[in-house]
Amino acid sequence: MTFPKMFRVKQELQGPMLADIPAAVRETMRGLKLADRVKPGQTVAITSGSRGVANIDRITKAVVDELKTLGLKPFICPTMGSHGEATAEGQLKILENYGITEATMGCPMKSSMEVVEIGKVKGTAVFCDKNAWGADHIVVVGRIKAHTDFDGEIESGLYKMMAIGLGKQHGAENYHRAGHHYSYAEIFPLVGQAILDSGHVLFGLGIVENGHDQTAKVQAVLPKDFAAAEKALLKEAKAWMARLPFDKLDVLIVDELGKNISGAGMDPNVIGRASVQKPAGKPHIRMLFVRDITPEAEGNAIGVGFAEMTTKRLVQKINYAAMHMNAITSGVAEAAKVPMAFDTDRQAIEIALGMIGLTPPEQARIVRIKNTLHLTEIDCSEALLAEVRAHKRLTPATAGAAMSFDAQGNLPAF
Repeated sequence: MTFPKMFRVKQELQGPMLADIPAAVRETMRGLKLADRVKPGQTVAITSGSRGVANIDRITKAVVDELKTLGLKPFICPTMGSHGEATAEGQLKILENYGITEATMGCPMKSSMEVVEIGKVKGTAVFCDKNAWGADHIVVVGRIKAHTDFDGEIESGLYKMMAIGLGKQHGAENYHRAGHHYSYAEIFPLVGQAILDSGHVLFGLGIVENGHDQTAKVQAVLPKDFAAAEKALLKEAKAWMARLPFDKLDVLIVDELGKNISGAGMDPNVIGRASVQKPAGKPHIRMLFVRDITPEAEGNAIGVGFAEMTTKRLVQKINYAAMHMNAITSGVAEAAKVPMAFDTDRQAIEIALGMIGLTPPEQARIVRIKNTLHLTEIDCSEALLAEVRAHKRLTPATAGAAMSFDAQGNLPAF
């Protein structure tokens, strides 16, 4: 088979970037005048999720340090639904991978899968992490972004952290089931509001990232302002979000998927695939080939079901217990389906190019990306050259070169 030539493209993405993250956290927290709302010696539970949020260790440490200046006693609670195989130890290990430990944060880590029932919404019980509920206050720290599974005014952010995060595996499974009956866009905010109405939340810290996956903005908000603030920050997050700059592709090659990349393994907002309550968008991709899984995902290959093909090396790394727990909790079985798996990248790409229709392989519209989070540089086939040159945010960085494979028939590292 004659493979098309590929060339590297640089994509100019949008959004500001914070120069001094700890200072920005301190400034926005001090704007809330928290000293008027707390008493020295009170305990504060700080949420910490499983997503690969840029600078999350620095952001969390800044929150801890500022709470200490008020004479408070902060501790960190893993708040990540069923991740880490739905075990207290597994969730601590995820945070350790992000640099969040007792030693680095200078405060205790309290991890447990135990929850307490605090009320009901739509006939659905509302749960909260037992350690967090037992504290005098809760601080909700979370990145605000487009959700992978639904559209709404409030998607992935502080409300989701209160629902899916503080609800742990028991709550997350409960809310996902309710969300399939009603809608995620309705249930997640209602559950989060029940947490707010309890009076346990001291404040929230919303984080927004730019298209380069860097911290663009942090904003501390009081409970009464959560809804308005999250809606406004979500609009900014969507405006800055990195996307693939094409409407239609024959083949998309994704070097890696993982829970640290996206809650869906590969972000449906980037690959255009329909997901749960989110309709398919752009680009329309005929064949999607995912090559591997990130080490940080620890074998949870949720989202591999978006692909038409993968490699046997990815399949051999799957931790089925973790992936299946994720699928069971979310109620989305298809996310854990394993596609056709091939021995080599070359074999998978040959098969993909043979399945795109009448387009000759050398004229195929192909894009290769590292993952759905990092899109500053992408590789494109020569069939896309005219579109790249006409696009104001795209710049060709290399000349076209033949697609190369190593002695084992695999692509070199991106």
